[in-house]
Amino acid sequence: MIGISKLYCKTVEPSDALRYGRHSSQLPSHLLQFSSDKRPVVVWNMTRRCNLKCVHCYAHAKDIPFEDELSTEEGRHLIDDLAQFGVPVLLLSGGEPLVRKDLFELAAYAVEKGMRAVISTNGTLISQQRADALKAVGLSYVGISLDGMEEINDRFRGVNGAFKSALKGIRNCQEAGMKVGLRFTINKFNGGEIPKIFDLLEEMDIPRVCFYHLVYAGRGSDLVNDDLSHEETRAAVDLIMDRTRALHDKGKPKEVLTVDNHADGPYLYLRLLKEDPERAEEVLELLRMNEGNNSGRGIGCVSWNGDVHADQFWRHHSFGNIRNRPFSEIWSQPSDPLLAQLKEKKKHVTGRCASCRWLNICAGNFRVRAEAVTGDVWAPDPACYLTDEEIGR
Repeated sequence: MIGISKLYCKTVEPSDALRYGRHSSQLPSHLLQFSSDKRPVVVWNMTRRCNLKCVHCYAHAKDIPFEDELSTEEGRHLIDDLAQFGVPVLLLSGGEPLVRKDLFELAAYAVEKGMRAVISTNGTLISQQRADALKAVGLSYVGISLDGMEEINDRFRGVNGAFKSALKGIRNCQEAGMKVGLRFTINKFNGGEIPKIFDLLEEMDIPRVCFYHLVYAGRGSDLVNDDLSHEETRAAVDLIMDRTRALHDKGKPKEVLTVDNHADGPYLYLRLLKEDPERAEEVLELLRMNEGNNSGRGIGCVSWNGDVHADQFWRHHSFGNIRNRPFSEIWSQPSDPLLAQLKEKKKHVTGRCASCRWLNICAGNFRVRAEAVTGDVWAPDPACYLTDEEIGR
């Protein structure tokens, strides 16, 4: 992820990360992306069940029970292992994690074990009682997915009323004193909603938003032709930077991030090089600390049935199952050749990626997207929108 507000609006300096020794166990959450040890943030897709029908769902979630999900006791064993391994953050996701009756018990257990526990949800099931419960167990953050205003969002979510229910969930979290933010997946049909999302941040005093570039996985595999063009992506990233700076200059700063396209880092740097060369050099140092895409290194995923993946979009390739071998062993002693290669992916990328001047900043971008389009894990990411001139070819 690329911290637009941190980098573009000078809310983080290289010295901030260095002050903590850049060790993930010592860094506050807003600096974790600059850690040096790259202990993985782990996404646990607790369930495949969901009350919505999102067209871009990477999990192919459905509103039916699935019998192969990890039990509460297995979840506790997983949390024990992750805590011992030094995982700094456990992101509880789905499907829709709030359909699991033991969510609060497991979230509280993760916090008890010293991890920061956060939740990714569609927000529609967050009653005031549940918001109070999320606060009580010590969750650090609630990320609620919106894909635009009511008409666009409900079309993407496949259920009328999803937008209004999500807004109610946001308000309930705010009433409970929970930090809550938005998650927005950019595509051709909702690119025009980005300004409205910024308006919503300001109107509802929401402190954080993550803009996700589209990944071709799960039901999102059917949306390859609905992704933005390279020019449209550049325009969207420029717009996000412009609106982030505008809020900052108004004295209403928000934490704004883009996710799943590490071309955003060099693109931001090149823009700053024209606007503020001194800050550009500081940003370049921070981008080197970030090290680009972290699939299989700084982020991992455990599926509802215990399979371990490079991230939540790699569901078609499992490195092992925690029912047979602990996550910590699967991750640190890889028997799967792909996992070993992902930990040093810069050695394996081909084409324009291999000769790109930003390889140490981007780390080859999103491998699962390259595989989805070309069938080759190591081919260039088709969503990289930097020109040959910009990458030094």
